[in-house]
Amino acid sequence: MRRHSDPLDRLTPRERDVLESIAAGRSNAGTARQLVISESAVAKHINSIFAKLDLPKADADHRRVLAVLRFLGVS
Repeated sequence: MRRHSDPLDRLTPRERDVLESIAAGRSNAGTARQLVISESAVAKHINSIFAKLDLPKADADHRRVLAVLRFLGVS
């Protein structure tokens, strides 16, 4: 039987921290303050999270919400 890996396992510990902060409802600025990193670093981590979770840019989808739902195990 073939095992499918969880895309969340691809995230680095820092990317998980960023995603957890987003799941808590924080903005990029709020996440940056909480993690003591720059807003541009947060944005880079978010883009990496989207790529690792296979969430391509699409007009009909809100990738932040989709990433949080995956983090919470909802989808």
